[in-house]
Amino acid sequence: MRIIAGAKRGMHLLCPKTQDTRPITDRVKESLFNILNNYGLLIDQRVADLFSGVGSLGLEALSRDAAFVTFVEQDPKIAAYLEKNIAKAGFVARTRVVRANAFRCGAPPEAAGPGYDLVFVDPPYARTREVGAGSLLAQLFEVLAGQVVEKGVVVVRTEAGVTLPESYGPFTAIDARNWGSMSIVLYQVRGHDE
Repeated sequence: MRIIAGAKRGMHLLCPKTQDTRPITDRVKESLFNILNNYGLLIDQRVADLFSGVGSLGLEALSRDAAFVTFVEQDPKIAAYLEKNIAKAGFVARTRVVRANAFRCGAPPEAAGPGYDLVFVDPPYARTREVGAGSLLAQLFEVLAGQVVEKGVVVVRTEAGVTLPESYGPFTAIDARNWGSMSIVLYQVRGHDE
């Protein structure tokens, strides 16, 4: 696993030898970041990487000039690799690691800080098989409603075959893609005038 573009292009990420992570392929990551770039997301944006694992998505965003990334990872062993990758990339001053269950805390903003422009949601596939009202994912979107800025985007990665709703509260699906065994849906916070 590596950073594929930007200031840290080619940097290999440290990761545990375990089956507990589901790394995103370079091809899918490149396609996803091209889509985000087309939406004008990344440069100088505040980003949160939930269920971040070793930080592949958040570090890619930083390499491509995101302003700041909050990483949320519950597993202490995986979070240790994440912190090593952040230090290796030289991004310590532009990051924060929160060791918590992202389903409960969402993307906690810094004290008195603005909300997030972009949030990656990449939970274990088994936790996203139920996606309707009352599901863990629906509850997470309720939390994110108070943490994402107007017109902000939430990127949800699930196993292929999972059909996500067109909306969760103020979030509306604006793009959906399938790549092999995974699906990605982009949700945007509707503006107050919509």
